Amino acid sequence: MNSEESQLLSSTTRGTAMGDLFRRFWIPAFLSREVEAGGSPMRLRLLGEDLIAYRSPNGTVGLVREHCAHRGASLYFAKNEDCGLRCLYHGWKYDAEGNCLDMPNEPPASQFKEKVKQPAYPCFEKNGVVMAYLGPAEHKPALPDFEWLTVPPENVYISKRYQDCHWTQGLEGDIDSSHLGFLHGIEAMKKATEHDMMAGSANLVAQGTHPKLEVVHAENGILQGARREADDKNYYWRIGAWLMPCFTILPAFPADAALGGHAWVPVDDNKVWAFGISWHPKRALTQQELAWFHEGTPTGIHSTMIPGSFVAKRNKSNGYAEPDAPGKQPWQKITIFQDQDTAITESIGANFDRKDEFLGNTDIVIAHARRRLTEAAKKLQEGKEPPTDPKGFRKRGVSVILPRETKSWSEAVADQMDTRPETFLPGI
Repeated sequence: MNSEESQLLSSTTRGTAMGDLFRRFWIPAFLSREVEAGGSPMRLRLLGEDLIAYRSPNGTVGLVREHCAHRGASLYFAKNEDCGLRCLYHGWKYDAEGNCLDMPNEPPASQFKEKVKQPAYPCFEKNGVVMAYLGPAEHKPALPDFEWLTVPPENVYISKRYQDCHWTQGLEGDIDSSHLGFLHGIEAMKKATEHDMMAGSANLVAQGTHPKLEVVHAENGILQGARREADDKNYYWRIGAWLMPCFTILPAFPADAALGGHAWVPVDDNKVWAFGISWHPKRALTQQELAWFHEGTPTGIHSTMIPGSFVAKRNKSNGYAEPDAPGKQPWQKITIFQDQDTAITESIGANFDRKDEFLGNTDIVIAHARRRLTEAAKKLQEGKEPPTDPKGFRKRGVSVILPRETKSWSEAVADQMDTRPETFLPGI
């Protein structure tokens, strides 16, 4: 990439090419548990915009611009009343659609409130997460058919984590299968057997340090397959997906483990909200699984948080280190998978110019994803809308053993990747 293309990827504020592209999709905005009915409004920053999230006493969730349309006072100090927020400065009240319901400092006969609109964004709440749409009303798409939005609530666990890096840096780690054996290492991967998450596949992944990576393009993203040696008759395939603009579907863990993925939602051009999503297509998550997800498993996608925050307990300030971990070198002290990923992606620096990279054969998935993103952003500037068909998001990750003579891995697993409960098969 040249510097101009790198900058196009980086900026997601309103009015930029990538910012406009993001604003054509539903994205996770915050967790349901962050706002309580009739409780305190919450400051939130998404795509470079300062917003206020809240839940009215009747349970309705709202997401509005932080600054009041009157004279810019912060609605963080607003009164959370029935049907909306009332600005503490002069009492102007807005509902979840941004309509001004009351102007107590204006004459009773005034109709001025009918001319005022507070910027507000549609929300949809399901399975513990609030999805929001920040784009033009006339282009609002149907909700995406992610499997984790369609299964029962007891089948899903969603966490939220703040990361001090650019949104693509975390996303690219999800679609980079070649780093597993190096960054995480075989010994750390074997710890997963304690949780029945990667039993049987840790050796295959760790020994396959240069997997053969292949890409199959879908309408709204790409499927990526990483091929490693299994035996003299078979290959071991780990297959996942990247879906526009910021969603990843990870290859399945072995046995009957929950599936996983991320939504990498920009806070601004330098920081990201990483929504970690675990779900099972056919059953409720067990109490043991929920405990692992909450505590941060050795090989999972969730981290242990500092209580009362969305900052990981092991972070830049403490070297991402596990207390009392053996070893003299910094990398030896980072023993949790997600902390290893976070440490590396944050170390890149949010403003790293991609023109200084040297991409190799195993970076093919990243190259294709970047190209699709930049092309979609440029086409939108020319008036061509991106693909937002809900059916395009019906993907799940798989891990399988396929005969070496298999001509098309994507066709071989197409039914298994389709998010119908009856097509789910445990990973290898």
